[in-house]
Amino acid sequence: MLVDVNEAQGSALARALSDEGCPAAFVRADVSSKPEVDAAVAATVARFERIDVLVNNAGITHAAEFLDLEEKDFDRVIAVNLKSMFLTSQAVARVMVKQTWPDKRGGVIVNMSSVNAVLAIPNQVPYVISKGGINQLTKVSAIALAPYHIRVNAIGPGTILTEMARAAVLTNDESRRKILSRSPLGRCGEPEEVAAVAAFLASDDASYLTGQTIYPDGGRLALNYTVPVAD
Repeated sequence: MLVDVNEAQGSALARALSDEGCPAAFVRADVSSKPEVDAAVAATVARFERIDVLVNNAGITHAAEFLDLEEKDFDRVIAVNLKSMFLTSQAVARVMVKQTWPDKRGGVIVNMSSVNAVLAIPNQVPYVISKGGINQLTKVSAIALAPYHIRVNAIGPGTILTEMARAAVLTNDESRRKILSRSPLGRCGEPEEVAAVAAFLASDDASYLTGQTIYPDGGRLALNYTVPVAD
């Protein structure tokens, strides 16, 4: 089940997946709204009968200097990036708990965090705060849901070549060089590389992993200096 506010793209992707032999459906929902989250979860259960994996991937940014940031923009980013993950995790976990007994299958929740849960960008105040909160949400929900055989982990990507990254940080050659100067592997990541981590965390190969954040970041968090970038 695909859930998003963009109905046109969500519906198109669901059709494309179905055409490729992967049964898929789409429901429009603002995941920062509890009633809409609850409706989306109910629609998922009605369509697929159970929920085994949840990937919390909604996220937005808002650039503003600390002294200039407006309350409404702070609230909007926190609502979409952090509150949504609590609302969706809670609603889905309630479904997973009912599914747990007697087979103890439980379920898996994967939250999309960021290296900026640890690092900080001074003009991305609510984004950085939301990602730090996601790491703690991951830990507390992992502990709370462990008795129900529900695992919760997070992924903290570095700079990945998504539409958001291209619009927010890869806007010109200077910004590209800045990004690469702090990327030991010498390149940005691809969305498929993050998807592979999500697939691993959702699989039985990760059956003893919970409460963790995995960082596919090209070595960025391990770096305490910048590296030369070739022209």
